[in-house]
Amino acid sequence: MKLLPTAVSGAFVVEVDARCDDRGMFARTFDAQTFAAYGLVPVYPQCNVSQNHRRGTLRGMHYQAEPRPEVKLVRATRGRVFDVALDLRPDSPSYLEWAAVELDASSHNAFYIPAGCAHGFLTLEDDCELFYQMSETYTPELARGVRWDDPAFSIAWPFTPSVISERDAALDSYGQETGL
Repeated sequence: MKLLPTAVSGAFVVEVDARCDDRGMFARTFDAQTFAAYGLVPVYPQCNVSQNHRRGTLRGMHYQAEPRPEVKLVRATRGRVFDVALDLRPDSPSYLEWAAVELDASSHNAFYIPAGCAHGFLTLEDDCELFYQMSETYTPELARGVRWDDPAFSIAWPFTPSVISERDAALDSYGQETGL
């Protein structure tokens, strides 16, 4: 397993070292000791699944506010997605910067998104599923979001989404967030 830094401080692409033979493949996808050695959160008390039927589905940009911000470890378990972390931490060296990774179920990679970053993704094909490991349990009153197309961030999405929830489409620009 390799942890590769991104443009967002504290965000990492997690690549697996797959061992393949005539039976198939085996790979370690998570190791608490390795994560702790990098200073990353090694405990995830909540896990979520996101199923998405159509290519072009956008979810995001979501985060959970203080006092219970969430670290997310996100992996595609089916399909491919363009996954984005957006740094909203004013004291971060990468404040207002974003990083993206293509999560692909066939590569078994993951994206570690630190607390204080918004997260979103765009499906690149039909029938995608994501598995999230969360460092905090969901607290509805702390749920927040910012517009996926806010010019303050200039996220270079690969194409314009065709499916987006009313709630996500109505999110405010940064600095005007009212929650989800």
